[in-house]
Amino acid sequence: MVEFVRQHADSVMGVINGFDRLRFRGTWRRVANVRGLGTFFQHMGVLLKDAGTWINGKTEQLKKASLAVADGQGRPVLYVTDPSARKEDMAREIAQSDGIKEGLVCVLTAVEPCVSFDIRPNHEKKKLELLSRWRKCLHLYHYYLHPQFGLMHPGAPGQTWFPFNLWCCINGREWLARQLDEEGIGYMKRENSSGGGGGGGTGAGIGRPAGAYGLGGDPEPDHGQGESAA
Repeated sequence: MVEFVRQHADSVMGVINGFDRLRFRGTWRRVANVRGLGTFFQHMGVLLKDAGTWINGKTEQLKKASLAVADGQGRPVLYVTDPSARKEDMAREIAQSDGIKEGLVCVLTAVEPCVSFDIRPNHEKKKLELLSRWRKCLHLYHYYLHPQFGLMHPGAPGQTWFPFNLWCCINGREWLARQLDEEGIGYMKRENSSGGGGGGGTGAGIGRPAGAYGLGGDPEPDHGQGESAA
């Protein structure tokens, strides 16, 4: 970006700094480790030999409550089989095709890696042990069109296995676009970039009419800071 600004210094009026993605992570810290979950099991009167069934019951309870939100609003629930699919793009297409301007767009579900727990026999100690390890479980992504932040998923609930980690992902470029819209500032968007120049050419520019409103990419991988030139 610095090199681009240097080369086009005569045409650049200013630079806007902002975040590309903001990703907030939440977890149930008390049970996010083996010791904490073991203590929780003791408090709940759950034996390790019965813990698998008990945990599965809580997972089903969480899934039912979460998906009931979509059912109640008549919004689609779609299972994503392709790990390379861009969920944000899928949600955007649904919002456009269904004319959703605000609120819940859809729920996308996918089996993805997670840090969770397992119960295995320790043959040396002749007892069951609770372990923390990488596994794969169903994740639920609730996509909303927010009046201030645009398309986002607030992480309800996210991971459906203990410790039920969740992520709230905000697209910083959409947030910026909403602020520019409120101020009546024209701009062009190209995938997940905004900014531009004046006059002709292919450069996107503040002061030019708003163009295609397409943002590419999925909010999960990146939450770095970026810049847009004007």
